[in-house]
Amino acid sequence: MTAQGANAPLPHVVIATRGSNLARAQTDSVVAHLKLHHPGLTTEIKIIKTTGDASQEASLSELGLGVFTKELEVELLSNRADFAVHSLKDMSTEAPVGLDVLTVMKREDPRDVLVSRSGLKLADLAPGAVIGTSSPRRAALVQAVRPDIAVAPIRGNVETRLRKLNEGSFDAIVLAAAGLIRLGLQAEVTEFLDPMTFTPAVGQGAVALQGRSDDAALATLLEPLDHADTHEAVLAERAFLVTLGGGCKVPMGAHAVTEGNTLRASGMVASLDGTECYRADIEGAVGDAESLGRQLAQKLLDQGAKILLAGGTV
Repeated sequence: MTAQGANAPLPHVVIATRGSNLARAQTDSVVAHLKLHHPGLTTEIKIIKTTGDASQEASLSELGLGVFTKELEVELLSNRADFAVHSLKDMSTEAPVGLDVLTVMKREDPRDVLVSRSGLKLADLAPGAVIGTSSPRRAALVQAVRPDIAVAPIRGNVETRLRKLNEGSFDAIVLAAAGLIRLGLQAEVTEFLDPMTFTPAVGQGAVALQGRSDDAALATLLEPLDHADTHEAVLAERAFLVTLGGGCKVPMGAHAVTEGNTLRASGMVASLDGTECYRADIEGAVGDAESLGRQLAQKLLDQGAKILLAGGTV
């Protein structure tokens, strides 16, 4: 990509993304927004298969962080793509040297949802019902409110998980609202789960555009797509995650929102079985987003969450 001069034609950009229908829907939305602001822009979408896509049998906690992003980052560092489109919740808090999140798009609904075959809500499912999720956070939160039902692992893209539900392998599954909405599948939702009790994953519902740190022309090109309130909110959430040193294994979540010049955030850390759950809230100035995220994490550590993070019990 080349920087624009006064009368220079708009550049051609190569965009790296995963191949799932959801990833493509997110990328198509990015392209549409880009061309709205830069009508002469030409784009090329490059589909990359990630470790997470290839390893459908292993759990995400076993695979570790970055399983849906590393291969896309290689494309950027090798100059084979200009920027990558990520679900922000999939991104490690430690970016490879030379790469940055340049833009955060306006967040879609950050909540988790329950999809059940019977149409019953979480509180109404029969004892012994089986809920599918491979997220330790979702599993812990389900068991915290319904210790009488079972949680079983489920992998695959949104459509695959819905198919497994309809085949009878599960009584219900928990998914991100944003994915269903972006795929036009919101009619499948049985219940939107309250983010005050069912705390979302860090960055859930947000799409991040990642590029090379030294590509000033690209940063300028992407700038109109950045949503300031979402960006500040996820800065707080990711600072929370960094402070806790969290990954995929210990259930944790954070949810931040902005209201005018005020940012409010809530966070949780739980045991794997949901029997122990630490929660905290904080609010302050939007401009202090990262500091607030760190303070929120420290509140949980001071409560005793550090024992869970160290692999102990309380």
